[in-house]
This record gives sequence, C-alpha cells and structure tokens, in this order.
Amino acid sequence: MTELSAKIAAWRSADPDPATVAVLDELVTKAASGDQGATAELASAFAGPLTFGTAGLRGALGPGPARMNRVVVSQAAAGLAAYLLDNGHRGAKVIVGYDARYNSAVFARDTAEILAGAGFEPLLCARALPTPVVAFGIRHFGCAAGVVVTASHNPPQDNGYKVYLGDGSQIVPPADVEIAARIAAIAEVGLDQIPRNDQYTMIDAELVDAYVARAASLVTPQAPRDLTWVYTAMHGVGASVVDAVVAATGFPEPHRVSEQIDPDPAFPTVAFPNPEEPGAIDLALALARRSGADVAIANDPDADRCALAAVFDGEWRMLTGDELGILLADDALRRGTPGTYACSVVSSTMLSVMAADHGQPFATTLTGFKWIGRVPGLAYGYEEAIGYCTDPAAVPDKDGITALVRILALVADLKASGRSVADRLDELATRYGVHLNSQLAFRVSDLAIIADAMTRVRTAAPTELAGQPVTALDLATGSAELPPTDAMLFTGASVRVVVRPSGTEPKLKCYLQVTAPAQAELRSARTAAAAQMAALRADVAAALGL
Repeated sequence: MTELSAKIAAWRSADPDPATVAVLDELVTKAASGDQGATAELASAFAGPLTFGTAGLRGALGPGPARMNRVVVSQAAAGLAAYLLDNGHRGAKVIVGYDARYNSAVFARDTAEILAGAGFEPLLCARALPTPVVAFGIRHFGCAAGVVVTASHNPPQDNGYKVYLGDGSQIVPPADVEIAARIAAIAEVGLDQIPRNDQYTMIDAELVDAYVARAASLVTPQAPRDLTWVYTAMHGVGASVVDAVVAATGFPEPHRVSEQIDPDPAFPTVAFPNPEEPGAIDLALALARRSGADVAIANDPDADRCALAAVFDGEWRMLTGDELGILLADDALRRGTPGTYACSVVSSTMLSVMAADHGQPFATTLTGFKWIGRVPGLAYGYEEAIGYCTDPAAVPDKDGITALVRILALVADLKASGRSVADRLDELATRYGVHLNSQLAFRVSDLAIIADAMTRVRTAAPTELAGQPVTALDLATGSAELPPTDAMLFTGASVRVVVRPSGTEPKLKCYLQVTAPAQAELRSARTAAAAQMAALRADVAAALGL
C-alpha cells in the first residue's frame, strides 16, 4: 500500500459523513481507472492539513485533511476547546453561528457538541444568521469565544471556520499558531477520542432582537427617513435581519432583488457571490433603474460586507470600497464621533487627511478587521474590500448591516437637502483633493505564480512608476506603524502601490492610488488622475511580470 493509499484508508475509516466518504470512494475508483483529474484531486486533498491561520479555516468542501469536512471541523473545534481550557476559560460560554452554505449547519452542530463535551456552555444559533450578529453575541452573552461557520463571499464549493475571542475581534497571532498546534495534536489521536454531548443551548430571538435594537439605535428619531432604495442579499443570510432593522428604524422597505433575496448555497445568479465581482450587482442595478431608486445596497452572503451603488453623471455604478469608506467616515466625523479613525494599509490615504482636519487621531493597520477591530479607542474603521465598522462598541468587526443603516441615514439626509451621493463625494474631493483608488488582481491556479511575482518585485523593485520616482518599502520587515506582513509598498509624489498575496483567495492583489491637489475644478483633476492611473496599472503589471 502506498503512503497516499494508507492516508486515504485511515481517513475513510474516521470520516463520520457518508456523503464525503462516497465522494472519496468515487475519486479512488476513477483514479484507479487512470483518471488524471481524480488522481490530482486525491493528491491535493491529502497533501497536508488545511492551514489554520488568522482567518481560521477556509477551503473547498470535500474529503481529506486539506479540505473542509466534518473531520477537519471536528479537529478544529477540539483544538479551540483545548486552547480555551489552557487559557483559563473552563466552563465559559462560546457562541456558535453559521451561514447557509453547504454543510454549515452540520459543522456548527459538530462544534457545539465538541465544546459541550469539553465542559463549555455552547450557545448554538438556531438558524443561519449573519456573521456580525454572531459577533455581536460574543459581548452580549459574555462569551469567551465565538465561532462562525462561513466562507463569506467565496465560491459555492467553499466553506470556512472563523474564530473570535472574547473581545469580539477575530483571532490574531499568536493565538492562531497556538490553536493550530492544538489542532495538530488532536489530529494525531483520532476523532473517537474527542468527547461530545448535546448539552448546548439553542439561541435565536434573544440574540437577533438585541442586535436589531442596537442597530436601530444608530439612527436618531429626528433624522430624515425619505428615500427609495434597492436591496440584494446576494443569495445570503442578510435579508431577514435587514428587514427587521429597517422596520425598527422607520426607513421605507426596499425594492428587493427577488432572484437573490433568499439563501441559496448554489448562488445561481452570480459567478462569485461578491458584490465587488463584475456582474454580481447587475440585477440590483437593473431594478434600481426600473424603480427610480436613489441608491442600491448589497450585502455579501454572510452580510459582514456592504456595497453601495448610485448615479454618477446619469449612469449607475457601484462605489469603490474606498469611496464608501470615505463617505461613512465623513458621516461619523460630521456627527462629531470622537476616537481613532482607522483603515488598512491597502486603503485610501484620504481618511488620514480627513481625521486630521477634524482633530481626530488616525491609525493604519495591516489588512483585515482582526487588526482594525483592535485599534484602541476605535471610532470608525474600514478596509477597501467593502468592509466597514461603524459601531465598534458593539461589533469590533466589519458589519454590513449597521453599515447599511448608516448609509440609509446618510442618503436620506442628503436627499432632504437636495443633494446626492455624487454631490457629497464631489464636496470631499474639493476639500481634501482627488484620491483615485483602483486594484489589479491576478487569480491563479498555482500559488507558486504568486510567490514568484513577490520575489520578482522584491529583488527587482521598480524605481519609477507612472513617470515619477518611487521609494520601495518591504513590509515583510515591519515598520514603526505595522508588524511584518508579506507585502511591498511603493510611494511617489502622487502615486502609491501596495502589492500583496490575498489571505483568503488564490490571488495576487495590487492596490493603486493616484492623488491630485484639492481644487474647485474637479473634472480636469479627475481626468488627469485617471490618465496617470492607467499608466500606473500598466507599469505595475509589467513589474510583476503578469
């Protein structure tokens, strides 16, 4: 028996899921008959364990240690339990939530049973709920940790396992490494050695009602409520909670994108269930045109992200993550919200200028809300990947539902004064200068391509981009502001580029910025910035060799 055959046999005997066993048997049969695709899939699935990191687990569903399945999830739950026990949380509450993806409910139940078997008090959500609602529950119920089974906006074949600690924020080093070590130890002893029981508490209305009340409290009674809007849940779990929050705030009901409003793990109308992906919000834009809406709003499938579309020069388009981030920041600053304003290193630098103008501190973080949510005294935080934290006291993480509430209040207020989203962005550009942000993303099938590109941009770093000299900074060595991360930063007089591998997808991402001074004549400034951006995109692609 080969080493791979031995691994497959051991896995098959341990797997409690008949569906995954059937997939494994089919792959083995096909591989034995010479199917190269099946052979490659088996080799990949059993090449090594799915890495547990600061994003928890995320990967394709299927058999084997490198896929998402009940064996891997059970080991993760037992590893988390061991970590919590070792850190003095014996008997503590742990909330467990899940989205509507394939096997999410099963993975969540396995987690609750294993936590209960380890002596914890699991609070298992009775239905699929948005990630920010579960994150809210950590502080609300006084939990030592939280788990959300979700792959957020990944393709339908994926699932994931997101872990939060008692402060309501996602895990960061060294907790991820320590949990991973305990998962590895559990994997050596086998699932039959992991105690389980069904003594967990099911939660639903108490959690949702408390979250809805908190979200509704973000809008003052005297604020305008008149607007027409479109909403899509992107086949995810956001709609029911969004409906409850909207009713509680007194805003009018949206025109709903019926084809995408109900949870569906197949995500049938989109290639990728991410509002940022081309075509994903086309149905929402079409409905917005038909209904004469002021704006269209989209959540991603687990509703921790939020996207906004509006009319610019007579045409509908989605705002970039930075544009919406700046709008929400300006709204908070105008309301006089004190505290630190923060964004990730790959987001627009405009927030730093705005915060200084209002006399508020600013912080730059690494990419991800596991860092943004931990900024001391956080008033507001965002990252360009349509993630916004507008109520950090309740949810120190990105929250697409409270962001939606803030957007509705902002748009209604603008409409009451005869202005639009486009008008407000013009005002901000006139005051703070044009900050044009864009992104280059290269999706790959071989991760070695990303590693090679990062090596190339480090060893042969460009000294000029878009016609101006740039200074290179390797963020792998860290800086005064940031801990080490696998990224390169290039800065020039009016250009800025960050190059980094994605932490959740097989992509190399390049975040580009061009700035122009504040001036009354915006059209010419934006035209010049767009031309410089085109040159910047071409130069960065050439430097990466992609």
